[in-house]
Amino acid sequence: MRKYLFLASVSLFSSTAFAQSVEDEDGAIVLADATQPTITVTANGLSTNVENTGQAVIVVDRAEIEAVQGGDATRVLQRTPGLSLSRSGGVGGFTAVNIRGANAEQLLVLVDGVRVADPAAPGGGFDFGNLLLGTAGKLDILRGSNSTIWGSDAIGGVIDISTRGETGASGNIEYGARDTLFASAAGGLSGEGYYAGLTGSWYRTDGFSTAASGTEPDGFEQLALGGQLFVDVTSNLEVFAHANWSEGDLDLDGFPPPTYAFADTLETQETRRHWGDLGFAWYGNDLTLRGSYSLSDTERDNRDATGATTFASDGHSERVALRGEYRAIGPVTVAFGAEQEWTDYAASFSPAGEADIFGAYVQLGFAMGRVAAHVGSRVDDHSLFGSNASYGADLSYGFGTDWRLRASLGEGFKAPTLFQLLSDYGNPLLQPEESTSFDLGIEKGTRGRGTHLALTAFRRDSEDLIGFVSCFGVSGGICTDRPFGTYDNTARARAQGIEAEAGFDLAPGLRLSGVYSFVDTEDRTTGLDLARRPRHTATLFADYEAPFGLKLGTDLRLVGASFDDAGNAVRLDGYEVFDLRAAMPLSDAVEIYGRIENVFDADYQSVAGYNSPGRGAFVGVRARM
Repeated sequence: MRKYLFLASVSLFSSTAFAQSVEDEDGAIVLADATQPTITVTANGLSTNVENTGQAVIVVDRAEIEAVQGGDATRVLQRTPGLSLSRSGGVGGFTAVNIRGANAEQLLVLVDGVRVADPAAPGGGFDFGNLLLGTAGKLDILRGSNSTIWGSDAIGGVIDISTRGETGASGNIEYGARDTLFASAAGGLSGEGYYAGLTGSWYRTDGFSTAASGTEPDGFEQLALGGQLFVDVTSNLEVFAHANWSEGDLDLDGFPPPTYAFADTLETQETRRHWGDLGFAWYGNDLTLRGSYSLSDTERDNRDATGATTFASDGHSERVALRGEYRAIGPVTVAFGAEQEWTDYAASFSPAGEADIFGAYVQLGFAMGRVAAHVGSRVDDHSLFGSNASYGADLSYGFGTDWRLRASLGEGFKAPTLFQLLSDYGNPLLQPEESTSFDLGIEKGTRGRGTHLALTAFRRDSEDLIGFVSCFGVSGGICTDRPFGTYDNTARARAQGIEAEAGFDLAPGLRLSGVYSFVDTEDRTTGLDLARRPRHTATLFADYEAPFGLKLGTDLRLVGASFDDAGNAVRLDGYEVFDLRAAMPLSDAVEIYGRIENVFDADYQSVAGYNSPGRGAFVGVRARM
């Protein structure tokens, strides 16, 4: 069992329970000491100590997820510097995540290492409205371009969500505003050389009117299930598997006649997703190998008030991958990998399409004492647009008692989506979007404990960005056979700014933390701000635990003004949202908790014309066995 825990903690698909757990002398699993290193998987594709990478990474574990409370992922994500959010309505509504001003579709999202973006979506991005935290064990978030390791989509950054993995059993149930009920559970069995775990969550809410002008509430319901298995075949060989499934039903508002203005309707959307992988890990004295086969599928059906399907889509991807690391000599390591992915999609009113992409990379690493450095390159070959090369490097240098300088330079690219290439609006001559980013930072301590300070400056330049081109009144050229419009590589963009993080233990049991970001974005073609990219965002959060167990917490989110559209004609005002949290253990196994979201009932919009939730109170109980 000791070997399993070690393998799980350094696994690409590790979860917090494994990475933070050890066995006591009686063989029972207990939480590790808080001084254990923070492990990231997004920096180089294999598990490494955060202090050994020059890239900007934060890791949010299950303990923090439970402290924040609730199933809404945005409540945790807003603690990430450089990250902004926009949501069309309530929980379940389309939720876009922008890192350092990049488009939401330029963020690579993984669950247990599996790509989960929808290949049938026009922009090929991931909708965080379909991500609830009941089954999540850890969020590993990298800011900055890193296509050298991850290939397509990693322009803004990478987020890897690990499924919960726990021995024994735990669960929670909560109820609150807008008739919202959220329940989740996780359990697992472990023995000498194996671990098997299951997790699930259920969420339902009556919601509120998605349309700011409406009164009819729009609800959301989702059921999600997941499982994982690790088995030691030999002392050096482990096999693993993950499987996840979710189904959600969302009420929508639309544009009804005769005015066709955004208003209440009885439209709905059903989203069904399944993804998973099967693979092996081999650990030798100098060589580590991980091979896997993975798949991801997203089906969507939009229905009108009568239940008739008005639009349907199905995006599917499969991938085989091999990653490895070889300890070449002394402090030098060689990381390498290769991947082959096949994607296809089908959608109403559009011809079906498919494509494949092959990528391979190599990265040299050096680590000695408090110095760590990496440099690597990658080549990808796409069946429809050809080849693309990416490069990256990073450096980390520790000094003083607990300080670290870090710097990184990375390139990113995003392949045109199947819809952009092959639909009735498609352009088969599209080239990939590309970016070059760099950052320089200084950091003291470790996020979440002791005195932690970090300041990072960054810049990213992007070119060949894909945009929609209207063909109204135009014939010939790029508009040939595309009377309603098409896609083209038309834009360039720049994003630059600073990110600041701080955390202090002010008194026994009392910790104050915060993040602030200044993100200046510009469409280099028009000179205007990028849409829905506030220049200033900040989150301040404080937590106190009394000697008798009572836990109190606050979260204050501050968001500056932005523009809703690329033409900068529609302004979105800045806003502040204040939340209160509390929890009280009744025993070693049972805890009651509650929170008030948006205490001062702030009225705000992150997407023009769409409501955001007002004040709401929630109470719950969690138990562990």
